[in-house]
Amino acid sequence: MEPVTFSESGGIRYLHFGSELIQGAMRIRDPDEIYLEYNQQMMAWLLFLETKPGMRVAQLGLGTGALTKFTHRYCPAVKNTVVEMNPSVIIAARSMFSTPSDDRRLQTIMMDAKQFVRYDDYQNHYDAIQVDLYDAICDGPSASSLDFYQGCYNALKSPGILTVNLFSRHPSLDLNLNHIGDAFDNRVLLFPESHDCNVVAIAFKGPMLSVEWQDVSRRAKLIMEKTGLPTNTWVSGLNRENAHQENKLSI
Repeated sequence: MEPVTFSESGGIRYLHFGSELIQGAMRIRDPDEIYLEYNQQMMAWLLFLETKPGMRVAQLGLGTGALTKFTHRYCPAVKNTVVEMNPSVIIAARSMFSTPSDDRRLQTIMMDAKQFVRYDDYQNHYDAIQVDLYDAICDGPSASSLDFYQGCYNALKSPGILTVNLFSRHPSLDLNLNHIGDAFDNRVLLFPESHDCNVVAIAFKGPMLSVEWQDVSRRAKLIMEKTGLPTNTWVSGLNRENAHQENKLSI
């Protein structure tokens, strides 16, 4: 397991795995805010799925708990499952990054995410899955095989949404996009590259989706008003970045 270390600068606390590479961040005065842009975009499943009692969302990779904290606060109907195999990351998230302990809406499972998505108990179980799996080397996602993404597909209900954090300027990008596309029948959208060279992919399971962009914009505005997420740029970014989506979102 990688050593867990911390740094602070300008009111931001950072998580590291024994190197200068950033594995997560939190604004100390607002711990429930999702500070990093790519982390914000991993909440894009909110654009397409209505939260409701009994809804289940899984975060594969805990980091600073940014997604977990946000969902726990702003989506009270949702049951969260966190999958993290490094016990030091779990301790750090709770003691240094204000991540809540497990309760009736939050379950933490200490397990390798690659094994988790294969378990029969979790098949067709989750409405949304968020994948942010990196190790200390950060040479691409630590889970990137076709078998892993097929496991994510199988763990999702129909309809279901997968969001994945990828490196935009690394050979692993094409490999991961190919495997996600193969597992999800090429039903994949990309956000534009963020300032920290991350690209978030959104993959869809279930009935085909065909919706006017103005309707997606209205949904984005509602999410921004309720949660403070900067969703005002999401729709234009998705429209620009993805081919054959100019007139309406069809995927």
